[in-house]
Amino acid sequence: MTARDNWGWRARIGMFIVGGEVVPEAEWWAMAPAGVSIHAARVTARAPWARWREDRSGVEPEDDLLRGARQFAAMRLAAVTVGHSSSSILGGKEWDAATVASLSPVIGAGTVVTTNGLDTQAALKACDVKRPFLVLPPWFNDDTVAAGLRYYADHGLATSGHLRYDPGRKWRDLPPAELVGQGMGLEQEVEPLFAQIRAACPAEADGVLIAGTGFRCVAILDALEQDLKRPVISANQASLWHCLRLAGVRTTVDGYGSLLRL
Repeated sequence: MTARDNWGWRARIGMFIVGGEVVPEAEWWAMAPAGVSIHAARVTARAPWARWREDRSGVEPEDDLLRGARQFAAMRLAAVTVGHSSSSILGGKEWDAATVASLSPVIGAGTVVTTNGLDTQAALKACDVKRPFLVLPPWFNDDTVAAGLRYYADHGLATSGHLRYDPGRKWRDLPPAELVGQGMGLEQEVEPLFAQIRAACPAEADGVLIAGTGFRCVAILDALEQDLKRPVISANQASLWHCLRLAGVRTTVDGYGSLLRL
């Protein structure tokens, strides 16, 4: 008898993630069905990870992104996502498509490339959510929050409201840019996040979108859906679901929201 070794015999999926984060891999491995393996490339560049050319004719990937793409090219992956909400949000309208066009030739024709922005849009559409309540991590500053609202509005999604999570007394006096560096990314708690979303979600919202792949939250998706009676989608859940579908894997996954049961 052999033990489970997480070999990707059904699909291997690649994800570009922030260099110092632990949440994306932990959440993906928690949700991934048997026979699907997850492979990460770490990026330390500032967002967005691909820069618009001056004439906006396309984007130029940062060195970390390009290095990871070249490494992924040798791995025969079924799908790869640029797992960074901030890059899609700050890149703005058409950035996702431009980045896919830039990376696809490097990674190779046999691999489908996507981004977290495209993943969340596909997930919202699949759940028929048109007026999401947008929940953002505390390390998003005011400009990034505004860019997030603008990004989804530009893609036809009129948000019903938004919440930037209050991380509590220990952290709230620190500027957003200092939270991760001071260790908050490794000390996230999901119970207060659950309470804040449940209390703040407006009646007119037809779903919830939790942005930020470094924002720990998949453990509460099912519980939120049970209480709110609406779909609850997170950045990592959406990217995994979209990559599975792009890879032709139709297995449903229980315990992490209705999206993964579609």
